[in-house]
Amino acid sequence: MGLLRAERKTGQPRRGLDLRKTLFVLPNLVTLASVFCGFNAIRIVAVPNAPEDNLYRAAVLLIFAMLFDLLDGRVARMTKTQSAFGLQLDSLADVISFGVAPSLLVYQWVLYRHPVPGLLAAFLFVACGAIRLARFNVLATSASGAPSKPGKYIIGLPIPPAAGIVISLVVANHGLDGALGDERYTVMLFAVTIALSLLMVSTVKFRSFKDLKLNTGTVLLVLFTVGSSAIVWNRLRPQFVLIWLLAVYVFIGLVETIRSLMARLRTRPRSSAPPAADAR
Repeated sequence: MGLLRAERKTGQPRRGLDLRKTLFVLPNLVTLASVFCGFNAIRIVAVPNAPEDNLYRAAVLLIFAMLFDLLDGRVARMTKTQSAFGLQLDSLADVISFGVAPSLLVYQWVLYRHPVPGLLAAFLFVACGAIRLARFNVLATSASGAPSKPGKYIIGLPIPPAAGIVISLVVANHGLDGALGDERYTVMLFAVTIALSLLMVSTVKFRSFKDLKLNTGTVLLVLFTVGSSAIVWNRLRPQFVLIWLLAVYVFIGLVETIRSLMARLRTRPRSSAPPAADAR
């Protein structure tokens, strides 16, 4: 009754619930769920001499973080609530869940065996991931500050696939009863960590898969992905499927970049060629 009397006095109706503002919260909640998984993974592995089970649990949490990271953008597009705020929040979440957490995970797994080089390699992963995200934010923001429509390609390896390779290696190691974390593979895992870091800040173009259309190329890609994953599942172990898929993604990016570079060299303007020697 008090509200009705207040409305009569002011002559203004009571404001209802703004559904658009409510929907705006949904993708951000999904992003924060990814942050929670990353934070919890850090909590689990940030103990001296973390046992193998802790590393595996943290890797599983980070896989869930990857799933939430895939969902938040789709939820934003479905609800038409894309915003500059969401773009920045997503990048900050990625630094935690796919930068700090995986680097600490791989350090506690194998890199700790060489304390100083291991610390530098783990930090390189975090630093390159942060630089890559900052560059992405600049390129993905229009002059007005609103997020621009994603293109066909992304410059540099996205941080979720880079982290996904590290995470999937830990999961595969658990499936092999710790064999992959043996001392003899330490140098290889150092190389993988450094290579992924450099790919994130490289100018190699990777497909965003935002503009996939139902055509022959897409069908062949899906068939190859499903068929090869089934072979890896049967011949090796299910834990290797994620490694295989992410490795194929990186390989496609490298091959397309090399092909593009070679095509550019072949079609170089004649004016750039050195002048012919005088025959006289």
